[in-house]
Amino acid sequence: MRIAFVSMYTEQRRRDGATRRTRRTAELLAAGGHDVTVLCAQWWDGDVPEFDQNDVTYVAVTETPAAGSFASKLPFALRRAKPDVIHAVNSPPSHVTAAKTAGRFLRTPVVVDWWAEREDDSTGASKRAARAAKYVVAPSRMVKTHVREYGVAEESVRVVPEFIDFELVRESEVDSRADMVYARDIDDHANVESFFLALAELRDKDWRAAVVGDGPELDAAKQTAAELRIDDRVEFLGDLPPEEFVPVMKGARVFAQTAAVEPFATNLLWALACGCVGIVEYQARSSAHELVENCSRGVRVTSPQELAREISVAAHADDLTVNEAFAEYDRAEVLGRYVDCYTEAIDDYGFF
Repeated sequence: MRIAFVSMYTEQRRRDGATRRTRRTAELLAAGGHDVTVLCAQWWDGDVPEFDQNDVTYVAVTETPAAGSFASKLPFALRRAKPDVIHAVNSPPSHVTAAKTAGRFLRTPVVVDWWAEREDDSTGASKRAARAAKYVVAPSRMVKTHVREYGVAEESVRVVPEFIDFELVRESEVDSRADMVYARDIDDHANVESFFLALAELRDKDWRAAVVGDGPELDAAKQTAAELRIDDRVEFLGDLPPEEFVPVMKGARVFAQTAAVEPFATNLLWALACGCVGIVEYQARSSAHELVENCSRGVRVTSPQELAREISVAAHADDLTVNEAFAEYDRAEVLGRYVDCYTEAIDDYGFF
């Protein structure tokens, strides 16, 4: 299948949840034998209009990110790509409407992958983008509900979660350096303070904690740990690839999920698959609680004090390093969901 991704921003230029999801999905599909092109703003050096990386072909629609010129040039780039299906990210929304216009002339369906709106995205433009798609793919029920509020029919929104490499979980060694783990980009929404406040409640207990991730608020997080006098037992590991953080999670007993914004809690998913007890502090703009619903090794809390109590309870849980209940999130399973959605969109398009 020839799949054209439309994403002005790529992870190579701008790292966030949306660009990370786009890159991982494109590379997963390419590894599965599909012909994948990403139409984007140029992020590589030189005058060449295309750049291949990890079996994905990146095509420069514009030299720099500029929503207006990108949208105006996109139809011509799509015509040259000749895709069977167009996979467009939701932001900037003008790209989706431009892709829809091009798709109408090319007789090609548009599937929109909805992660979150960015600050510059207007509500009106986002509504038009949501309604322009044949199908909208959302990473969680929370995001699906948000898209439905834009007037999209129930049957047009498919939940396709983030994925993990479950074989890596099964095969990795165990690194027992930490009893509790927090993992996420340390930004304005990380809310790692809640985790530290819970640890401070347990100051008289014997524990070790690890924080995986980097970001603009990392120094502030370290300062908070110092002010709470727990910094001698909290190890900041920085960004780690899955091959390095999976062993740490397999050796831990608890994973704390406290972020204020999370369209899909991928690190929590890794931790649950690694046998951790997932303790989720409920947040209105986070879907993390969905992963621990009906999960015997997961619980929701609403405050650092409750988090501390549940950490104490989890200390008595059975040791577990692989939780097969989360094998359905393996990358092969999720790839099938994407392909099914594309196939249905192509088949349905033939009726109109």
